[in-house]
Amino acid sequence: MTATTDGSTGATLPPRADSASTELTTPVTAGVQEAAERAVRRATDHLLAQQDAQGWWKGDLETNVTMDAEDLLLRQFLGIRDEATTAAAALFIRGEQREDGTWATFYGGPGELSTTIEAYVALRLAGDAPDAPHMAKASAWIRERGGIAAARVFTRIWLALFGWWKWEDLPELPPELLYFPKWFPLSIYNFGQWARQTIVPLTVVSAKRPVRPAPFPLDELHTDPADPNPHRPLAPVASWEGVFQRLDKVVRGYRRVALGRLRGSALKSAARWIVERQENDGAWGGIQPPAVYSVIALHLLGYDLEHPVMRAGLESLDRYAVWREDGSRMIEACQSPVWDTCLATIALADAGLPADHPQLVKAADWMLGEQIVRPGDWAVKRPQLPPGGWAFEFHNDNYPDIDDTAEVVLALRRVRHHDPERMEKAIGRGVRWNLGMQSKNGAWGAFDVDNTSPFPNRLPFCDFGEVIDPPSADVTAHVVEMLAFEGMSHDPRTRRGIEWLLAEQEPNGAWFGRWGVNYVYGTGSVVPALTAAGLPASHPAIRRAVSWLEQVQNEDGGWGEDLRSYKYADDWSGRGASTASQTAWALMALLAAGEKDAKSVERGVRWLAETQRVDGSWDEPYFTGTGFPWDFSINYHLYRQVFPLTALGRYLYGEPTPEAEGA
Repeated sequence: MTATTDGSTGATLPPRADSASTELTTPVTAGVQEAAERAVRRATDHLLAQQDAQGWWKGDLETNVTMDAEDLLLRQFLGIRDEATTAAAALFIRGEQREDGTWATFYGGPGELSTTIEAYVALRLAGDAPDAPHMAKASAWIRERGGIAAARVFTRIWLALFGWWKWEDLPELPPELLYFPKWFPLSIYNFGQWARQTIVPLTVVSAKRPVRPAPFPLDELHTDPADPNPHRPLAPVASWEGVFQRLDKVVRGYRRVALGRLRGSALKSAARWIVERQENDGAWGGIQPPAVYSVIALHLLGYDLEHPVMRAGLESLDRYAVWREDGSRMIEACQSPVWDTCLATIALADAGLPADHPQLVKAADWMLGEQIVRPGDWAVKRPQLPPGGWAFEFHNDNYPDIDDTAEVVLALRRVRHHDPERMEKAIGRGVRWNLGMQSKNGAWGAFDVDNTSPFPNRLPFCDFGEVIDPPSADVTAHVVEMLAFEGMSHDPRTRRGIEWLLAEQEPNGAWFGRWGVNYVYGTGSVVPALTAAGLPASHPAIRRAVSWLEQVQNEDGGWGEDLRSYKYADDWSGRGASTASQTAWALMALLAAGEKDAKSVERGVRWLAETQRVDGSWDEPYFTGTGFPWDFSINYHLYRQVFPLTALGRYLYGEPTPEAEGA
């Protein structure tokens, strides 16, 4: 197959060829059954060895260098930046720079303007000279693409903190937003939880407009330093963009009179909202960006750095740091222990580990202790629903999520626990909570119910990625699969979810993947759910999915899909270098569809066996996780371990079924 070029990105479509790796196992010459058995033994031993003594698993969560750049900018803003931290962060940031001088948001992706600007400024803070070759190459690329003026709003906010950009040239975000009623289209509860936690502290920053002394100028990042923000005409008034641009002008006018009691009250309300949502570990929502902006906002409202809230917040930020062997320091945007632990438990159980194995029981104990039994922001729309979900992170009681809850229940059902009554009560609470979070269209979002208002995404402020949380095929599939294992396949609520999934299938047979890349993930999630819920393998939707997966299988036997499929679906859906996690997702779908003896499955299993490393792991530099489609991508380092083991286990031991689990 000849590689083609996507002219809109200048990127070359990867050929369907094997991606070489070092320290691989020997090529598979024995039968595929024996190869799979050997791979499962090695992968099981490797995964068991990674479990923490408390029972959890957690792989690194790799995103992009804006996390590291903004961490340094925060420390500069607060006056706490130190040489050791700066040097370690700079070492990591330099190591991620591409040959053309840019930084990308995912491995092998194109250079991205805002990411490159933030990385460049961070290296300036670290002492890299603007005329150094790597810096000059970056600044030239930035100017060619419009300079700072063309960057996203969030990047320009960071620069405004130091006077590198004018606050007057940024969209307004008034703290009075908190007073919008819950039914109002722009209520903060119509934003996704990640956006909500970020926007509330940013209303404080927008109102205060702080400026710290700039340690150096950034003239080299403007196309014309004398005119850094050239005039741009407004969009047509008949367009939504034009409407919201003009609304922003109205809000700017309001600012001139918003200095009285209402503004003061709104700022106090924002402070109270932020403090009430600080978790026990000092962070906010278990996510780095809201924590960063919350610390800035509270500091601007008079909280000194020794205040317990601030001290806990700053200490929590240090826990996002991953120190590497070369001395570099990478900041995780988030941490995923609950997600990693439930997926690891499922993988080990499906790979033949006994249900009462001590390490599975320890994992179940830890997951049981993580269940959230108090209301959070989700209760705004479901005030009568008893709590019972699980969150993604170590501490995030305000925001349990539907996806984790479904997968934790599926994991717990695979463990024979010494306290079955405790297990049943926890599972019952989780199932009840998930059912109560079903949206009116029959599907499920990640964190909230019916979080589908079209207006938040249209705000000029919200150009940093998805800011609402509509139902998705992958989350809905996991809930449907969980309900099937609970013996609820014929429940009307389950059937509504199935109907929604069938209606969401793409014409080519795939399903869109919201939280994983992309159509391979969506399809790998939906097919096992539908068959678990009773759809026969002969169902037309299942056959279309099988056909699509077989069509996009790479020549080397694996599957892969590039992040560009989110932006250029016609060219990139199901296309990309083979990866361990995406190959596993495809195999999980094919096996659920009854294709164990198919040539495509044999080739996929062989690819996993041949690319396994001698220590039982797989190598996977490609990003296969999604935060915001296209805008924010994730490399979950444990995906390359848990999903191949799950797929190989199901190949050897068959599909887990509700009957087999005793549901």
